[in-house]
Amino acid sequence: MSDQREDAGRVVVGVDGSDSSKQALRWAVRQAELTGAAVEAVTAWDLPQFHGSLAWLPPSSSDEGALEARARQQLEDAVEEVLGSRPPVEVRTVVRYGTPASVLLHAAREASLLVVGSRGLGGVAGLLLGSVAQHCVQHAACPVVVFREGTE
Repeated sequence: MSDQREDAGRVVVGVDGSDSSKQALRWAVRQAELTGAAVEAVTAWDLPQFHGSLAWLPPSSSDEGALEARARQQLEDAVEEVLGSRPPVEVRTVVRYGTPASVLLHAAREASLLVVGSRGLGGVAGLLLGSVAQHCVQHAACPVVVFREGTE
């Protein structure tokens, strides 16, 4: 069994650029301030379902590089927008290839907390968790906070 104290002070937060993920980032930073934790802002990138005009073709390495670079820039822009250039706690940005739920679950291994946003659809459907948030709640090895948009 690994020594969980090593990463006990790490709050992982999923940031996809949505308003709810930005609010989740704000909340995660406030929580980290209270607990002395570091924040790991995580985003995922994946290949489009259809690549090429007639059929699926493996992307060129430059396509992969461009997708990853765009994800990294969007994450850095969101962190800068929410926290400014001098966050009150250590904030690391992490960009990984894969589906959002799997990337977040992997990043949250041995973390003290996983924070994700939930984008409701409005009305009764708005009460339901998004698929990524639901998957994280069901499978994370640490506590999960689902931050609903507009619930600062």
